[in-house]
Amino acid sequence: MSRFLPSPLTVAIVGCPFRCPRVGVDQGPIHMVEAGLIKQLAELGWTVKFDGHHQFEEVNAIDDPPIGILKNPRLVSRVTQAVAEAVGGHAKKGELPVTLGGDHSLAMGTISGTLDAHPEACVIWIDAHADINTAESTDSGNIHGMPVSFLLGLGSKIPEFSWVKPALKPERIVYIGLRDVDAGEKRILKENNIKAFSMHEVDKYGIGKVVEMALDHVNPDRKLPIHLSFDVDALDPSVAPSTGTPVRGGLTFREGHYICEAIWETGLLVALDLMEVNPSLADPESVKQTVTVGCSLVRSALGETLL
Repeated sequence: MSRFLPSPLTVAIVGCPFRCPRVGVDQGPIHMVEAGLIKQLAELGWTVKFDGHHQFEEVNAIDDPPIGILKNPRLVSRVTQAVAEAVGGHAKKGELPVTLGGDHSLAMGTISGTLDAHPEACVIWIDAHADINTAESTDSGNIHGMPVSFLLGLGSKIPEFSWVKPALKPERIVYIGLRDVDAGEKRILKENNIKAFSMHEVDKYGIGKVVEMALDHVNPDRKLPIHLSFDVDALDPSVAPSTGTPVRGGLTFREGHYICEAIWETGLLVALDLMEVNPSLADPESVKQTVTVGCSLVRSALGETLL
């Protein structure tokens, strides 16, 4: 079932109700747990560890002026470093960390933690956005649009993020689902020869072929551990409406689930992020729909099948 996880299979839920700066995204993990995710994973045969949500009370960011135009840099740095330590700790114990977010800047921490435990791991990033802006290319200063650049060591060095090791290599990350990419990010992807499958490729080849090509690029011998980082805004807003930056023309319900199922089938998954569920941005029915889809994606990535 898994080449890197010992039996019995243990999943560690890392709840990260964190927002920066978007209000509401911090409530996503809480809603997913309240929707019964822990019980659902136990019913799949997993031993589930959940010690409550990380509240980051110790992170004091009252005095956190911008660095250049980067917003809340000290808060983001301290929170993501704490997440890196939590995820890395679980991974080193042979557990599969499932991080529920929360702002996708958290992936700076989750992937750092995975690479600390599994230095050879590759990353499959499912998102409408590339999140690879640097301090030089960002127009907004929102660090949730920058985590991949920090992991790759791109752009000018920010002392507050000196803890982030550039441990991810460009050939070890692949994107699926992109459709809202800044001009600067397009340049960064090309300059660093980073493989990305936009919705154009999904339409052209079908999701099955795209996942196969993505794996062929980032994990050709199918022997490296996989960290799957899934932003729900990769899904079309008709599927997951309650998210912070929805973009039309996204993955269907089945395409999103197929990705998760196919990654589980490799037997190589060692960590999962499910990010950007934001219950404050839609009516109650849309919130319930998005939370339900989020839980369903996690189950699919952890072995739930249709038959």
